[in-house]
Amino acid sequence: MEEKNMNEEKVASFSEFLSLIKSTNLNKGLFIFAVVLTLFGTVGGLIVPLLTQTFIDGFNTSMITTPILVAIILVFLGSAIIDGFAYYLLGRVGQTVIQGLREVIWDKFLKLPVSYFDQTKSGESVSRIVSDTSIIKDLITSHFPNLISGLLTIVGSIVILFILDWKMTLIMFIALPIGIAVVLPLGRRMGKVSKRLQDETATFTGNTQETLSEIRLMKSYTGEKYERVQGRKGIKELYKYGMKEVKIQALISPIMSTIMMTVIISVIGYGGIRVADGTLTIGTMVAFLLLLFQVMMPMTMFAMFFTEYNKALGATDRIIGILKLDDEMTKEVVPEIPFNTIQFHNVDFSYVEGTPVLHDVNITLNKNEKCAFVGPSGSGKSTIFALIERYYELDGGKITIDGVDVLDIPISMLRGNIGYVAQESAIISGTILDNITYGLDKDSYTMDDVNYAIERSYAKSFIDALEDGVHTEVGERGVKLSGGQRQRIGIARAFLKDPKILMLDEATASLDSQSERFVQEALDQLMQNRTVLIIAHRLSTVVNSDILYFLENGKITGRGTHQELMENHEMYRTFTEQQFGES
Repeated sequence: MEEKNMNEEKVASFSEFLSLIKSTNLNKGLFIFAVVLTLFGTVGGLIVPLLTQTFIDGFNTSMITTPILVAIILVFLGSAIIDGFAYYLLGRVGQTVIQGLREVIWDKFLKLPVSYFDQTKSGESVSRIVSDTSIIKDLITSHFPNLISGLLTIVGSIVILFILDWKMTLIMFIALPIGIAVVLPLGRRMGKVSKRLQDETATFTGNTQETLSEIRLMKSYTGEKYERVQGRKGIKELYKYGMKEVKIQALISPIMSTIMMTVIISVIGYGGIRVADGTLTIGTMVAFLLLLFQVMMPMTMFAMFFTEYNKALGATDRIIGILKLDDEMTKEVVPEIPFNTIQFHNVDFSYVEGTPVLHDVNITLNKNEKCAFVGPSGSGKSTIFALIERYYELDGGKITIDGVDVLDIPISMLRGNIGYVAQESAIISGTILDNITYGLDKDSYTMDDVNYAIERSYAKSFIDALEDGVHTEVGERGVKLSGGQRQRIGIARAFLKDPKILMLDEATASLDSQSERFVQEALDQLMQNRTVLIIAHRLSTVVNSDILYFLENGKITGRGTHQELMENHEMYRTFTEQQFGES
């Protein structure tokens, strides 16, 4: 069954490969110039056998003069320099193409909806932009220049071979159909195996990245044994498909060597007979053999090129698959919106078809009102935030801001007016300053603005205590900072952004009492004069909200002030009594 599935693996066509390369704005002029230089370099290499023939057949000491020696040396040096420069230019073209291709893929990743990343491990996406493009890069920068040079060498050599002796040249062509008949099916097989290998590499990369990013979880729960087993499973899969590649290459190499040896022996045998009966000179025989080697050496390289070409087609198919995905829907026309009031109109939503997460949700959120969402875990509170930011498309109903459907608001404008502080603020590798200013244009703020945000977020005291201040490196995901410090940096980021809509998702839930006090004071400052949405399991943080929405199984089952819900909503009253009773 596995073999059958592997045989059905799709690879891209040559036309799709060319279209992908053209999309990177290939410098055709530079490419053609490099090919022309390769042609000149090849001509220099073809002169050598003819000079050899001349020396052997008509050698005498009077032929060795200084001008002739200088000319021969210049031909050799010129040919080598031209070859090297042509190879450099072709390599530069290839590197430029891959740079453009990686930029296209990266830009595409940034435009894809959140739902794509929900379904795809980040390591797999990284594999597409690194591993798959590297395969195409190797084809263009290494194998393709050799192909061009080899083709020109073969064509020039064959022309000269026919001129020297057409009968001996025909012997060489006997083996050509055999080589093609063997290499083509093996090359196609190699492409399919390579595609599966790249898929397994992407999966393994994703799993490895996930494990290493959660290394503390693994160690604290002594998950080394489990991860060892899972990691070795992935490594064995890579080994299995790697060995399939090795087996195919092990077939191609001896087959091509056998064909080459057969041709050489046949030519030497036939040529020896011709030299013995006087119909062929020794010089011509030697020149013929030299030219024959110039034909045979690229033929071996062609077999490798063909396997790499099929690998590149497999990589191309995966890249095209990503480029064909739909971007996030956005508008270019910018409406006039003050971003004061958010409304949900009969909103239905599900992450998986047939499993509703929100059903018939109707809510209104106004500026200068603190609106809180409460309810049991899994009731859909965080989903409401995700839908406001348009991370997902609705199944039914609509969401409006000041009467304008969010689908008609450019995404950059929508999200540019939303500030989000999560239970654990996301921190990137870099400095504290990098994190506070993340996503903002450098000309949109000053250091005075940054310092103001730091002060308002109650982050100044701990930042000033650091040796490098705002230029302190925080480590991957902010591991060098405490939870409270990370939260205050996240709040400083929101202050600097100065959003019209502020969403707080359990922003103080994971903090100790001292950190919570600092963070809550910062949040109180941040919430002023905005449309504020809060998710909280601890009701003590939201009892003073202007309006609370209680969610159960994706439905709004209660709305009102804390007092109104205490009087009219049994489950809310139970939640409140449980929490305050425990305290």
